[in-house]
Amino acid sequence: MSYASLESALLDLEKQGQLKRISHEVDPYLELSAIQLENFKNHGPVLLFENVKGTPYRVVSNVFGSPERTEWMFRASLKSVKRLIALRKNPLDALKQPFQSATLLKHAFNALPKAVSLNHFNEISINQLPHIQHWPMDGGAFITLPQVYSEDPFKPGLAHSNLGMYRIQLSGNMYTPNIEMGLHYQLHRGIGIHQTQAKARNEPLRVSIFIGGPPAHTMAAVMPLPEGMSELAFAGVLGNRRFRYNYIDGFCISADADFVITGFVNAQEIKPEGPFGDHLGYYSLKHPFPVMRVHKVYAKP
Repeated sequence: MSYASLESALLDLEKQGQLKRISHEVDPYLELSAIQLENFKNHGPVLLFENVKGTPYRVVSNVFGSPERTEWMFRASLKSVKRLIALRKNPLDALKQPFQSATLLKHAFNALPKAVSLNHFNEISINQLPHIQHWPMDGGAFITLPQVYSEDPFKPGLAHSNLGMYRIQLSGNMYTPNIEMGLHYQLHRGIGIHQTQAKARNEPLRVSIFIGGPPAHTMAAVMPLPEGMSELAFAGVLGNRRFRYNYIDGFCISADADFVITGFVNAQEIKPEGPFGDHLGYYSLKHPFPVMRVHKVYAKP
């Protein structure tokens, strides 16, 4: 089973009785997150909020709310993924089962990213997105499951890219509305290394933020993969479908994402980010982090 979009995954989950639609208006300020928190505590289904105050767009939560649900979504590819990771760690194991290894490597090759045409996005602004504030003392609205993409400035292209999950502050604090956002990451992580390289070149780092899309893309962004294994290729193997992309204005765009935000991060431009109510049960305090200057925002129609 492969999902070409988040929508196709949600429809599949709905057929299994694992999705609940909420049609009445829900406030993204505290109410939406409170509903999701209670739902998660009760081992509830995926929630699809169809009427979110202040935005024309829907919000989904709890997609990965249980190990069983996550495993079910990737039921067709888990065995191949486990074998591929094991083979990546111990290449000599391929000699023990040459036929199976050859089949697996062919599957991995067929999962490599694929360039496609991009003609199905609408250009919108940041204030049209759902602005979800999770806790009363949060610094503003946050995106908590973004796929943040960057490339090595010295070796641009997918082969030297990083796809990670770093929280995004959409509003609040000292950010200029619709122009600036907060990007929370550490310098030793993939994007932090790219930022250091961009600083050495005295240029801003180009960053693309993908939101939604096939569930495999979100999982790839958060997985601790073996050194040298591409997150985009991993997404292709896990999702049984190539990561589809192209470039606009020099920014990589995921063709299957529901939303894409592109922008520049300058290492010298710092503003306070946070606080944020962390999943560990306490607030991450306000600290200076790089600012992302928004270039464009895209949404599926």
